[in-house]
Amino acid sequence: MDQELFESVDKYISDLFGYEDEVLKGTIKSMEEANIPAISVSANQGKLLQLLARMNGAKRILEIGTLGGYSTIWLGRALPYDGYLLTLELEQAHADVALQNIIKAGLDGIVEIRVGPALDVLPEIAANGEGPFDMIFIDADKQPYAEYFEWALKLSKPGTVIIADNVIREGKVLDDSCSDDRVIGVKRFNEALAKNTRVSATIFQTIGTKEHDGMAIAVVN
Repeated sequence: MDQELFESVDKYISDLFGYEDEVLKGTIKSMEEANIPAISVSANQGKLLQLLARMNGAKRILEIGTLGGYSTIWLGRALPYDGYLLTLELEQAHADVALQNIIKAGLDGIVEIRVGPALDVLPEIAANGEGPFDMIFIDADKQPYAEYFEWALKLSKPGTVIIADNVIREGKVLDDSCSDDRVIGVKRFNEALAKNTRVSATIFQTIGTKEHDGMAIAVVN
């Protein structure tokens, strides 16, 4: 694969449609300064998430995996003034950086960050009756993706859009001998998604600045 070509095309698309304003650029910079891994979605992917949220008329969004708040801002900007975005982050240090970026984006009135292991927080959300959500974006540690999906279903309603990032892993999902826990985790998720009759779903490959990967997209029936 010609990675240089893919990145050039990605930039071409971003320049046309995925414009990053100073807040988004500042978010990336703040993550670099805080040594947060550079694993956020690309600008094109952020714009895609925003468009999907708008197409769905989403008013309530759940994000599993905040990191520095980059995708959170893209999603938050799709919401109406009375919308709500709940984002879950494992690391307090990441959440602190994300909060400052969300404040700079003027979204702190509709975005809430909760810190802790998602598999601990998700049952609390369900028990508190905080669902359903109109859109759920999964982009966190890969090993429990299948479990995240099960909780996403519990917090959904008919028409909810569920999206999961990084589910192809540069094609490593084709290698049955791969021992990488992240690959094993997304393969479990992919197979669970394919078998689940509560959703209509597919996976599309992604290439560009984030190299070769894929996003799963599902709509709850």
